[in-house]
Amino acid sequence: MKLGMNLSFAVKRWLEPVQLANMIKNDFGLEHVQFTWDLIDPWWPEDLRSEMIRQYREAFEDAGVEIDATFGGLASYSYAHLLAPARAQRETAFLFFKRAIDLTVEMGAKVMGTPVGGMTYDDARNPEKRRELYETMLEYLRKLAAYGKEKGLEEIHIEATPLVTEFPHSPEVSVQMMKDLEGTDIPVKLLIDWGHALFQPLLKEEADIDLWFEKCAPYIGSIHLQQTDGMWDRHWDFTHEGGIITPELIRRATKQAGLDHITQYLEVVTIFEDDDDRVYEGMKKTMEYLHRELDERED
Repeated sequence: MKLGMNLSFAVKRWLEPVQLANMIKNDFGLEHVQFTWDLIDPWWPEDLRSEMIRQYREAFEDAGVEIDATFGGLASYSYAHLLAPARAQRETAFLFFKRAIDLTVEMGAKVMGTPVGGMTYDDARNPEKRRELYETMLEYLRKLAAYGKEKGLEEIHIEATPLVTEFPHSPEVSVQMMKDLEGTDIPVKLLIDWGHALFQPLLKEEADIDLWFEKCAPYIGSIHLQQTDGMWDRHWDFTHEGGIITPELIRRATKQAGLDHITQYLEVVTIFEDDDDRVYEGMKKTMEYLHRELDERED
């Protein structure tokens, strides 16, 4: 099983590239990361943004850690993006994602990942408007794939969530969306998050990782790993009590679906007021636990 880490845990805490890169390699024992836009916003002025990208890229290269992909973080997720009610908002999102592709390629990563955005309450419950926004979103993704190919990006990964205001929000919708995006200039794949897939209050009987993996396996490009209780999107590390995700479940579900080759990025999101040392210790203990329970059983 391939383990990596989303850098969300470092936001507002570990912002010095060399320190962070060495932490990932030496303290957490990892060689693959997914960079978050919460560390570098794609909207930032290009010359200043490029200098920060260079610093992170060189620090991680020197530490022997590969930045496989970039991914939209908390700030980006708060916007309606490609499912916004107004065309001006959707066009703005299109420009934003093009800049995110630029950031990704400049960082030396091959994949850009993100949720596509969110509809309003009314639009999500209006079948005609819902279909219209869905088709519009697909067209934007096709154009982003074309732009990505032009710039040297290799793949786009769309994160599934359990929210009916977003696409995709279920295994069935995820598969249909991937089929509707077949033939794009570069592949558009799914990013499946353990916590999203097991969110019982919204998904009900579909809160089943085996169901998600079985139906979506041919289209999955990456996975977010987190500890959760299935009642909220916790994004806990694996030191928390009350979690329902066990190493046995991870191994069995991943192997059964033939997804051992797909990188699973630990994505821990903590409250900003949490103690920095406590966050670090939780991450370190989590990675020691995951390496012990997952790495040694790859056979």
